[in-house]
Amino acid sequence: MNLEQKTAIEGIYEVCIGVPDAVAAIQYWEQFGYRIAQEGELSATAAQQLYGVNSALRSVRMYHQNADHGLIRLMIWQKPTNQGLGMGSMKIKGNRWGTSLTGDILNILNHIQEAKAAGWKIKNTYPHWEIIYNKQQKSRPFSDRLCGVREMLMLQPLARQVLFQRFGYTIPNYGQIHPTSLMRTSQFTHMGMVVQDDSKEILKFYEQILGLLRSRDDVETSYESSLAGREIFDLKPGEKFFVTAFDDPRSSQSNFMAARSGRLYIIRFPEAINLESQFSFAQPGSLGICLYTYRVRGLNTYFDKILASSVQKFTAIAVNEFAEMSFSFVAPDGYFWTLLEG
Repeated sequence: MNLEQKTAIEGIYEVCIGVPDAVAAIQYWEQFGYRIAQEGELSATAAQQLYGVNSALRSVRMYHQNADHGLIRLMIWQKPTNQGLGMGSMKIKGNRWGTSLTGDILNILNHIQEAKAAGWKIKNTYPHWEIIYNKQQKSRPFSDRLCGVREMLMLQPLARQVLFQRFGYTIPNYGQIHPTSLMRTSQFTHMGMVVQDDSKEILKFYEQILGLLRSRDDVETSYESSLAGREIFDLKPGEKFFVTAFDDPRSSQSNFMAARSGRLYIIRFPEAINLESQFSFAQPGSLGICLYTYRVRGLNTYFDKILASSVQKFTAIAVNEFAEMSFSFVAPDGYFWTLLEG
């Protein structure tokens, strides 16, 4: 497939964030390189039809440079249903977060420390060193070039963010840093969710029904193998999880240099681990990260495919707050999604 060929679905289009104050949220995300692009509204009746929330809604879509994915939709509900996931554990079913590439992770760490000193509600993990590719290849310190990332979690009441900085390598289509933004960050490069399913049956939905490319499958991360994974996901000795990545179909299964951002990471914990379910705190109506969207070509075709699948719930096709044809559904794993015509 030609890398520039249009496909019916591409990378995750938006990370949707419920906020009580649009002005403060806009000002915050502008420091990460985002800008206001569109605004729209829905009545409570229309929001109930599309999102299952009986509340009037005003939304602000924010672009990041010329990116066509990894955008932000701020959702300002007249009557939010709950406070969202807040700063709770990442080790829960229903968890959502967004990851961005940065050119200076220590700069962000400095801001975190100043925010803590100023009394902000904010938590973070240490920016641990991780080898992402060719883990089996050993490098000699102070002799060989090191290829890896520093990765850090930052939790706030309305934002669950992972930031990473690359060292020793680049991937051309996986995150474009806004060079003049205060945080020197890219659009969201990948988004994550936590599931439990030893059979892996629920993963088939994203590949077979949505048409995404399964690019990395069942990559194991354990307490013993990853300091970053241990700290971000509260792993205990002997615990582990498995990572499966679903990509824009124009990406590649074999060539990591051809990878495109907009990736969906599914973190799959063994069913033997007792995980709390928090789905109701990460869906439309909730504050914080509450929804991911895909923009697709052939919305009616997707609607028919999804209706014929094992989805838990679905809505009719309706006009969303930006006058786009759209519909929502709950996937077999329990996560709420919205597709829109692109």
